[in-house]
Amino acid sequence: MQTMVTDSPEKAARFINDGGIVAFPTETVYGLGAAICHPEAVLRIFLAKGRPPDNPLIVHVARPEDVLKVADHIGSDAEKLIRRFFPGPLTIVLKKNSNVPDSVTAGLDTVGVRCPSNPDAHSFLQHCRCPVAAPSANLSGKPSSTSWRAVLEDLDGKIDCLFRGEPSAIGLESTIVDCSGPTPRLLRTGAVSMEELRSVVGALETSDCLLTDETPRSPGLKYPHYAPAARVVLCGSREPVTTPPGVRAAYIGLSVPEAGGLSLSRICRTPDEYARMLFDFFRLCDSRRIAVIYCELPPEEGIGRAIRDRLDRAASGH
Repeated sequence: MQTMVTDSPEKAARFINDGGIVAFPTETVYGLGAAICHPEAVLRIFLAKGRPPDNPLIVHVARPEDVLKVADHIGSDAEKLIRRFFPGPLTIVLKKNSNVPDSVTAGLDTVGVRCPSNPDAHSFLQHCRCPVAAPSANLSGKPSSTSWRAVLEDLDGKIDCLFRGEPSAIGLESTIVDCSGPTPRLLRTGAVSMEELRSVVGALETSDCLLTDETPRSPGLKYPHYAPAARVVLCGSREPVTTPPGVRAAYIGLSVPEAGGLSLSRICRTPDEYARMLFDFFRLCDSRRIAVIYCELPPEEGIGRAIRDRLDRAASGH
């Protein structure tokens, strides 16, 4: 299969409408999409990524009002979150309706739905005839793709089309809140912080995202994810970094480390820049055959909490 690369959201949407699978830019990371009205195309996403079939997909819509195309009901808390954060980097889990096939939700009675704020994603989704199910556009288990070049690195020849856009502005996957029960529950941290969520819905529970044998209620909670080939070692601010002799090592963080012998380093000016650069840096390290990546843990507030979550998963192998 030859993957077409296009700058046209309309051309990319034609593939979706014809039952194809398309990678497209969003403000979080690049997504790999298929129309929910083409269940056979949804299954191709799992094959292209090597993704386990019990890992549910997030559905993307062009407008906030399109949530009812996939959700059975929108409660008051979900309505408040949609009004405040859609379009944006937030996914809300709701009871699904009959328009959503089981292949999208891994057989669950709920669906995660998001309305991206990225202008290219918005234009693309407007040209799609029905909502688009899309996980991140990368091979399963690898760092998510935040540029079109990273998508091609993983999926060239495995997908029908790549809608080429700018690098992702945020660089981490969306925050996920489960609103299918009586109390909203934070399932995954992201650019919409816990503090921001609680300013809208005060009663927000947190979830222990541990590996279990159960089908997870959202992506990123069960299987190995975000991990480069290199070993990831977490360190504190300005903590001395000791590089073993003969080992190719790299560093990323907010402060300059006490270290010598690093083959690669990236100092980020802000937590937002850290988030935006993290997955791309992991991929760069893989291309340079780095063996160990030292990652500074940012302050546990705002997007720093989401960065720490991704670093913890990369370091622990899940």
